[in-house]
Amino acid sequence: MNGREKTAGGLLVAGTTSDAGKSVVTAGICRWLVRQGIRVAPFKAQNMSLNSFVTREGAEIGRAQAMQAAAARVEPTALMNPVLLKPGSDRSSQVVLLGKPVGELSARGYHEGRQEQLLGTVTDCLAELRRTHDAVICEGAGSPAEINLRRTDLVNMGLARAARIPVVVVGDIDRGGVFASFFGTTALLSEEDQALVAGYLVNKFRGDVTLLEPGLEMLRGLTGRATYGVLPFAHGLGIDEEDGLHVSLRGAVRESVVAPPAGEDILRVAVCAVPLMSNFTDVDALAAEPGVVVRFVDQPEELVDADLVVLPGTRGTVRALAWLRERGLADAVARRAAEGRPVLGVCGGYQMLGERIEDDVESRAGAVEGLGLLPVRVRFAVEKTLARPSGVALGEPVAGYEIHHGVAHVLGGDAAFMSDGRGNALDGCRVGAVWGTHWHGSLESDGFRRAFLREVARAAGRRFVPAPDTRFGALREEQLDRLGDLIEEHADTKALLRLIEEGVPEGLPFVPPGAP
Repeated sequence: MNGREKTAGGLLVAGTTSDAGKSVVTAGICRWLVRQGIRVAPFKAQNMSLNSFVTREGAEIGRAQAMQAAAARVEPTALMNPVLLKPGSDRSSQVVLLGKPVGELSARGYHEGRQEQLLGTVTDCLAELRRTHDAVICEGAGSPAEINLRRTDLVNMGLARAARIPVVVVGDIDRGGVFASFFGTTALLSEEDQALVAGYLVNKFRGDVTLLEPGLEMLRGLTGRATYGVLPFAHGLGIDEEDGLHVSLRGAVRESVVAPPAGEDILRVAVCAVPLMSNFTDVDALAAEPGVVVRFVDQPEELVDADLVVLPGTRGTVRALAWLRERGLADAVARRAAEGRPVLGVCGGYQMLGERIEDDVESRAGAVEGLGLLPVRVRFAVEKTLARPSGVALGEPVAGYEIHHGVAHVLGGDAAFMSDGRGNALDGCRVGAVWGTHWHGSLESDGFRRAFLREVARAAGRRFVPAPDTRFGALREEQLDRLGDLIEEHADTKALLRLIEEGVPEGLPFVPPGAP
């Protein structure tokens, strides 16, 4: 495929439902292709997510697309996720277009107006990626059979039709009903849409695959379409989650490595599961440390045995602050701080730790008292800060990314939590065992993370020692390689490659009744 003059190959990975495995399958296909020497890029026309990332050019995109770019071994760009929706409630979202926020829209306003206008932008971005790569692997959203939204669709069959690319539908067999889901998804599409659905991919299968094969043959007989692979269930292979509204938080534990702790004690980290929580992937680097257990909590008693409490980012700082108070978590965090027990606030969490918040932008609540644990005052600006800063913290190099409207004015404490290495403050504040920073992703810097955990262990009175050889970047690469291995070992890669290069097979039958 390298050096071809014609339009690059393409594939749309759709799903029978949300969380069917579209993101991980897309990442796995990208890693498998790049290992074959194929220049590949990921693409998601429209993403709804509170987990986002900042590219080098200062554009905000979904974290899943950034991870898929890492799988493809290319630098992420705004072209890979031209439309990002960041929910502010169940009914409205901030619209981020080509990496920059352009306004707030209700779901009805978006689907009945703005979405149709964006199809040209979306197809232009895809065309540019296809011009500069050998293949582009697109990820759908939700289900392609959402018949109530088909008219304005630009991420599933609307995109496939506009770009004339084949579609593979992923189904999560672990949920049950995968055959009905495959058949029903196909049968609810119009004849024109069905003509682009090449076949299926089973995800999260447990057991003897030979017991599944008769069903796959019957499915082929019913639909005239092949199954391109049966991927086994595997732990720890999820890449950064997308949907911040629907992720299950209560009692959830971030998966961590199985290695024993390097010291005598473990560290327990409690992450307050605030409303509209964003970029909760910040704690993945903590969970990757042997001996660190990370869990999400929503009750004050769950903070009692925690060695570190994290207030994460949120798309609703004032709303999250009120939630902390309503649940008694604010008082529990304040007691910890008074006792010298560690607390970390990231982005919105940092803002909540301050003395005062003036918000006429996000919540429009005006002046609101913060938790008062850091001498910081926050004013929300209309312009969003999008940056990729780097510096020094706790004597170690550190890098991160910023996504926030709140501007922090530090009035005391250690204002050089993140510095330029010459003592000049760049971001954040520290008072005793309470830290705050706007920098997402800082804990992925290995030296800084170890230094921070040593500080936490000392303040918590734990004989915890960070493992000297944990490299978060290498662990992420291993995870992406495992995704590539799943595709290579359990998918029909010859058929997939033929589909990507040559398009939809001829003669796919129509499955009645079709779209109503």
